[in-house]
Amino acid sequence: MKPLTIAITGINAVDNPGPGTGIARSLREDNQLPCQIIGLAYNAMEPGLYMDWLFDRRYLMPYPSSEPEVLIERLHQIQQQVGLDCVIPNFDMELPLYIKCAEELESLGIRTYLPTKKQFALRNKAKLSEVATAFGVRTPETVTVTSIRELQDATTKLGFPLMIKGPYHKAYWVSTAGVALQRFHQLSAECGYPIIVQRIVTGIELNLVGIGDGEGGHLGLVAIKKMLVTELGKIWSGVTIHNPGLQQAAEAFLRHTHWKGPFELELIADADGTMYLIEINPRFPAWTYFATGVGINLPTRLVRAALGLPLPPLPTYEAGKLFMRYTYEMVTDATPLQALVTLGER
Repeated sequence: MKPLTIAITGINAVDNPGPGTGIARSLREDNQLPCQIIGLAYNAMEPGLYMDWLFDRRYLMPYPSSEPEVLIERLHQIQQQVGLDCVIPNFDMELPLYIKCAEELESLGIRTYLPTKKQFALRNKAKLSEVATAFGVRTPETVTVTSIRELQDATTKLGFPLMIKGPYHKAYWVSTAGVALQRFHQLSAECGYPIIVQRIVTGIELNLVGIGDGEGGHLGLVAIKKMLVTELGKIWSGVTIHNPGLQQAAEAFLRHTHWKGPFELELIADADGTMYLIEINPRFPAWTYFATGVGINLPTRLVRAALGLPLPPLPTYEAGKLFMRYTYEMVTDATPLQALVTLGER
């Protein structure tokens, strides 16, 4: 078949990594889906821009706070240069813009596979308890705050230690009022309001990645148990599992929401086995390549669904497979950086 051209955002493989490089690796490993891979970045220092073995072309993009017309114009420019069949956005903050532009992009021949605006609103951290109840799991006691006074009231109510989270990303464990105030100012400056203050639930941390088909079913699910996480809560190592409770929660979530597109569920199972929903992420997680490594290549299944291509039978995966992240250094000259800064592409 003719090679497809797939654009991917979230190629910031830093200490708080995006999923873009893992998605690119997954697409590279599907020999039945030849493609040219385009990396899209918001900053010339994103490491994915320099990974020549993953990306055929790379482009700087306008920030997602831009007007829809700006995004459409930039993607249309790229399409005219290299062709563009499908784009996979991977940041929470950019998804509303891509959802808004999805129909117009499709009219240009650029496909997406995204939740609706209404579905996207369900993952709002401030409304998580309402959603969780609908599909049979609990959430830790949560308070949303927009001021220092509300923060003080919330910490008094919930007690320390607790979690403080931004509305889109980042979460911190805090044990004192001073650290809570520091994180409040940091998160509000970076992400805006509301800030989420949440009681800590102890137990086994479980994650599940999948793709909803928009009709209450899925194109594939993979569940893992966290083994080691960073200060920002990002998985550094994990192991695949088969957990009936987690599987049931995911299937109930899909039936309830008719979710379309990639998603990640983060839960904690306490000592009694009770499931607590911590977050719903409306995109692929940074550890997406783990699913590919155990036989469930979700990015290629998404591309096939987006473009109306036949989907191969869904394979199974083994429990007990280990994932371990590591750091890696690239050494190159400054020419690629100069090209990106001056031209916005390379």
